[in-house]
Amino acid sequence: MHQKPMPAEPLITIGLPVFNAERFLADAFDSILAQTYSGFKLVVSDNGSTDSTAKIVEGYANRDRRIAFIRNSYNRGATWNFNRVFAECRTRYFKWAAADDMLAPTLLERSLEMLENSPATVVLVYPQTLLIDASGETVGLVKDTLAAPPGAAPHVRLLRVVRNMEYGNTAFSLLRSDALRHTRLLGSFPSADHVLLGELALTGEFREMPEPLFLRRIHEGISVRANANAESITHWFDPQRAPVRRRRLTIFREQLRGIHSAQLSARERALVYLFYLEASAEGPLRDWVGVRTRLRGAWGKISRLPTGGERRGSKQHLS
Repeated sequence: MHQKPMPAEPLITIGLPVFNAERFLADAFDSILAQTYSGFKLVVSDNGSTDSTAKIVEGYANRDRRIAFIRNSYNRGATWNFNRVFAECRTRYFKWAAADDMLAPTLLERSLEMLENSPATVVLVYPQTLLIDASGETVGLVKDTLAAPPGAAPHVRLLRVVRNMEYGNTAFSLLRSDALRHTRLLGSFPSADHVLLGELALTGEFREMPEPLFLRRIHEGISVRANANAESITHWFDPQRAPVRRRRLTIFREQLRGIHSAQLSARERALVYLFYLEASAEGPLRDWVGVRTRLRGAWGKISRLPTGGERRGSKQHLS
């Protein structure tokens, strides 16, 4: 397929964190480099691979000037590596990629077209996802329903993510770099992508493209299958962290921290807390007797809060 000319300065940075990824890495590279929109920089960060990953990356980097290769001497975990590639982003838009997934040729072109023609309040656009197996055969279609109606308030957007999140496909969307900088980035705990997407939903709106342009590979080597216990999956995210044994409670706590750090008015922040806690009563807090009564009893106080008065929370920014 014919590629559109590359602009003088790239608009998109694609971050590809890798670790012992030799099995499917060539497929991932080929699908990225075959995009019909070519105005991107591809940052690859290798977390101390012991297989042929580095050799594969070097081969592609020698043939394509858009590829920047970072080599780390040891494995510092997936969280560090995912955040590391974003630290190299100097472009308006950013997208994470995975070493075992593939992109349809028009993914960047269609995503960029929708994002640039959307209001600034739209922080990311995501396609439908085709699930493929180790051989590349399609095994399913996922329509992530994370996009709230246009103009929805932050608490509505967050609830859409919390209630409808199943896969982490949307974490691989094309998004506005500045929006990602207004989050705490990827955390070092299992299902951290769910929390990150919740924080992005507080930052702005999501839009869905009704096209299956993201090919997510499901195989025995993906993190949730290769790491069957709490110690193993926590180590995959962060080798220095103690095992996270209460995953749902950890997600709940981290989501509250994300709400606290978001840039919201006092009234909207209270609404976000209220609706998130009520939704959590169906999940991690379902044994909290009478939680809905207590929360709804707080509604009268919240409704009297002023609608203005933005409060700036603490932020983590990567340079």
